Amino acid sequence: MLSSFLRLQNGTWTELFFLLLGLGAALYLGYYWACVPQRPQLVTGSRFLAFLEQHCPITVETFYPTLWCFEGRLQTIFRVLLQSRPLVPYWRVVVFNNRGCRGEDLLTYRAFCASNTEDLETVVNHIKHRYSQAPLLAVGISLGGILVLNHLARMGKAAGLVAALTLSACWDSFETTRCLETPLNSLLFNRPLTARLLQMVNRNRKVMEKVVNVDSVLQAHTIRQFDERYTAVAFGYQDCVTYYQAASPRTKVDAIQTPVLSLNAADDPFAPVHALPLQAAQQSPHVALLVTAQGGHIGFLEGLLPWQHSYMNRLFHQYAKAVFQHPAELLSLRALSPSEGGKS
Repeated sequence: MLSSFLRLQNGTWTELFFLLLGLGAALYLGYYWACVPQRPQLVTGSRFLAFLEQHCPITVETFYPTLWCFEGRLQTIFRVLLQSRPLVPYWRVVVFNNRGCRGEDLLTYRAFCASNTEDLETVVNHIKHRYSQAPLLAVGISLGGILVLNHLARMGKAAGLVAALTLSACWDSFETTRCLETPLNSLLFNRPLTARLLQMVNRNRKVMEKVVNVDSVLQAHTIRQFDERYTAVAFGYQDCVTYYQAASPRTKVDAIQTPVLSLNAADDPFAPVHALPLQAAQQSPHVALLVTAQGGHIGFLEGLLPWQHSYMNRLFHQYAKAVFQHPAELLSLRALSPSEGGKS
């Protein structure tokens, strides 16, 4: 009798477990389908908007993030684990790595910073000199996106590019550091990134100690502290505030005169949505902001098994195809002045 009672109890608990599991799965799926898939927000002047809607339809399609990791931090982390290398397209590609990022020894005390575009300008000029007739599209990811935007703003029409694409570029350095200093983001991103920067400094101690206090730099625990002790000093800024002002493309939208599409996610742990220059982009003939509700920082995973599926990759291929196959329309966009941005 006791054994029968125990079997009954076990069966009841098993049924209850699967009932609750099924209910939880139903609620999760219901929330996902009701709230998660959304069309991205595309903000730019009317002429550039028409170009993108016609030739880059992904910009107006609903984005379906991966069902089991749609939150921004999860997208950011799993993208690194699942897609460590981007898919290489069939166009000729030149990869520009910042100084010190590939393990090589530095010859000077300067590594890289978000405001200094001299190395990028050197690369662009070298390519243009070697392939003078080839149209050049720049694609910048994260810090690379900031460099591309600052290069476009600094050089104006002389940027040497027919167009540009930035992926998860941080438009406001002040807001980025604030976001990264929240407790969870500090644990997941800020401290690990700072540790990698410190490894580079320690590896190049001999050339850097001529200008900066290396021991003080190596005591940094956050990116802000690293920028205060190394970046601002090495690149001649009065302080970190001055450096962040120079590094932030948010205030330079009107100076950009080359068509650039910037993909950002509203849940990016590095770049909060309120820091995006939406109002300036709406009046710009050259800057388009594409903002998805989910995607994280360089995440944008989609599909149940996102080993090779990424909204970011699909956007890149469509945009590059549009840029190279419709040069006349792109040239007309480049000829527009900022005052013509909102006009049809």
